[in-house]
Amino acid sequence: MANSPIRVLIVDDEILARQRILDLLAHERGVEVVDTAENGATAIEAIRTKQPDLVFLDVQMPGMTGLDVVREIGPDAMPATIFVTAFDQYALRAFELAALDYLVKPFDDERFEQAFRRARQLIELREMGKLREQLLAVLQQSDDEDRVTPRPDATEPYLERIAVEQRGKIRVVPVEQIDFITSSGPYAELHTGDRTHLIREPMHVLENRLDPRQFIRIHRSAIVRLGLVDTLHRGAGGDYEVQLKSGLRLPVSRSRREELERRLGVMP
Repeated sequence: MANSPIRVLIVDDEILARQRILDLLAHERGVEVVDTAENGATAIEAIRTKQPDLVFLDVQMPGMTGLDVVREIGPDAMPATIFVTAFDQYALRAFELAALDYLVKPFDDERFEQAFRRARQLIELREMGKLREQLLAVLQQSDDEDRVTPRPDATEPYLERIAVEQRGKIRVVPVEQIDFITSSGPYAELHTGDRTHLIREPMHVLENRLDPRQFIRIHRSAIVRLGLVDTLHRGAGGDYEVQLKSGLRLPVSRSRREELERRLGVMP
């Protein structure tokens, strides 16, 4: 194996994420990328037909998750694996307990090199029995939880900053600068003044990690800073909107209206 290139498969539903790993691997010696895959089903086929030595495997993919791919292939047949994940507290605990390597988006070059170096060593030392034990441990923990989802933790501090990747660079956005957040498919858009930052993060994860004294979720697709709410508009059809101090209006779902009114001090 030491004299043969490491055969790598990249699995991620985001084309930019796949390209970033491709770019980073281009700087590594002795690497052959055998294929890329954008979903779980394609990944399973590629693992079985291309027989890679190493898989970069996205955890949060629509339809079939990364752990579903491992279940389908089976820990005994799974190549060395580096999981790639957006922030997911339960997933990170599972990987850490099993001593499996993972990358949290957005990751920097140094963290990537560290994970790849460990994987290369595991492959060259042929420690696949250890890998199977690690994968089994993660699958057992995820089965106990039914699925990999973030869980609120009362002891975990609220977010003070959020890392976003822009054009290959990582920028840190202080939470105190965020006016409101909206969803855009699998992404969330952080709105700070006249700027918008795109991150791959479910809204319910952000809702759980933001200080409820400062933010409130008013709709499945919107979280706002309470201090910026100026007016609550009640429409004739029973629809509600909040108007921020900037003049922007956002919809309020009926199920969240009472909580919003309570937080705003609106008397019944």
